[in-house]
Amino acid sequence: MTVLSLLAFAGLCLVLALTPGPDTFLVLRYSMGRARDGIAAAAGTAIGSLVWAALVGIGLAALLEQSAEVFRIVKIAGGLYLIYLGVAAFLASRKSSHAADPTAATAAQVARRRSAPSLLAGLLSTMLNPKVGLFFIAVVPQFVSAHAGFGETMLLGAIDGLIGMLYLVAVALLASRMIAWLRRPRVTRALERISAGVLSVLGIGTVIAGAEG
Repeated sequence: MTVLSLLAFAGLCLVLALTPGPDTFLVLRYSMGRARDGIAAAAGTAIGSLVWAALVGIGLAALLEQSAEVFRIVKIAGGLYLIYLGVAAFLASRKSSHAADPTAATAAQVARRRSAPSLLAGLLSTMLNPKVGLFFIAVVPQFVSAHAGFGETMLLGAIDGLIGMLYLVAVALLASRMIAWLRRPRVTRALERISAGVLSVLGIGTVIAGAEG
């Protein structure tokens, strides 16, 4: 593997990262409360990329390419998870809207909240997206040497995860700054519901596509 091939792969990863997808909207959703949660979700997606790279490296993810049924199941599961995240986000926004003092109540809750759920959400979102696995199956062989080992595959997975995470961290920081600037509860709830709706629509579309496939 040459430096030129690594740079070419990094460029491709950057182009793909800049294309809005479920991970982007997921990070936006978690950044509504605080940047820390959005960054944790971004880290989860990076870990997910590493796991996919490991699966491809040991050959398990090839099942997605060989079995249409496995691909369909994973795709439907991912769509259902996105719907769950969207519905949960919408219900959370409704709950905060009924609070007596939304800004004071949520501030105390956010201060105590841990980022583990957002990290797990980012990880599951990436792991339940079979397109990530197919990306490694189809693209990685084009950038590794003829007798590539597990290490080379993991290196490319790390590059993909790092580039995607850096972009999503930037999204999280930008979103949190915007929310800090527009701290009005009505605006925050509207943005939360929009992101929840987008996640739900993406999930429904994924489930329908998986069922028809």
